[in-house]
Amino acid sequence: QVQLVESGGGLVQAGGSLRLSCAASGSIFSIDFMGWYRQAPGKPRELVAVMYSGGSTGYADSVKGRFTISRSNAKNTVYLQMNSLKPEDTAVYYCNCKPTGIRSDYWGQGTQVTVSS
Repeated sequence: QVQLVESGGGLVQAGGSLRLSCAASGSIFSIDFMGWYRQAPGKPRELVAVMYSGGSTGYADSVKGRFTISRSNAKNTVYLQMNSLKPEDTAVYYCNCKPTGIRSDYWGQGTQVTVSS
């Protein structure tokens, strides 16, 4: 089993910054990718950023240049640095992890990010 624990959400004014963390624990030998999704009320869940095992990254167009995904391999932790936040970034942010050799991927419980205008 794999557990994902997220932290770092909260309330911030537009233009501010937050950093989300997601720590993976359990039966993990290596990770194919870890990433962040978000879901705003009434909208489908969408990919925000992803980091693959080789270090390559991908971002949604809406966050490019403002958000940065990074990781600590030693800690099986992925971070999402969010700068220049906008009210439209308000959502529940979910961590996603795909361990190597395991068919399933795993989700965190979600952390609320609210950006006030």
